[in-house]
Amino acid sequence: MAKKIVILSSSPRRGGNSDLLCDRFLAGACEAGHEAEKLFLKDFDIHYCTGCGRCYNGEHPCPQRDDAAGILEKMVAADVIVMATPVYFYSLSGQMKTLIDRCCARYLEMSGKEFYFILTAAERSIGMMQRTVECFRGFLNCLEQPQERGVIYGVGAWQAGEIVGMPAMGEAYAMGRNA
Repeated sequence: MAKKIVILSSSPRRGGNSDLLCDRFLAGACEAGHEAEKLFLKDFDIHYCTGCGRCYNGEHPCPQRDDAAGILEKMVAADVIVMATPVYFYSLSGQMKTLIDRCCARYLEMSGKEFYFILTAAERSIGMMQRTVECFRGFLNCLEQPQERGVIYGVGAWQAGEIVGMPAMGEAYAMGRNA
């Protein structure tokens, strides 16, 4: 059955390692017949959550006028959400964390979604990347019945393009095909 997939690439570099893994996931998903779209977060104007509380109970939309509302709409409409980040100091990129914080306005509508996580780092130890995965899982802990389907660890890739030819490229494609 075809699924609607949104891929959130938070790389600050178009063609960066995590962005390249997003492209491979996208290729696999499209080949499998899924309706998939990659959003390169750097292309969007996403402001920080101000903590105003207006959206708290879901009765009022976020009062900010930026591109976050459109991205959240795509997340709500998706069956599968792929969240990709380069690892910075063993945590998420600022772009990804900002988007997660803005989910306050619609997170109650994100129940039952399937999630995949993509991480890239110069670090070669998958164990050292677990705290970054836990940041993503912290978001999922706030959702109703999320389903974590897979994590792709792009280890040992610092300079843009170093991920090419590494096992993570094949893993991303396979997970996209099997989403």
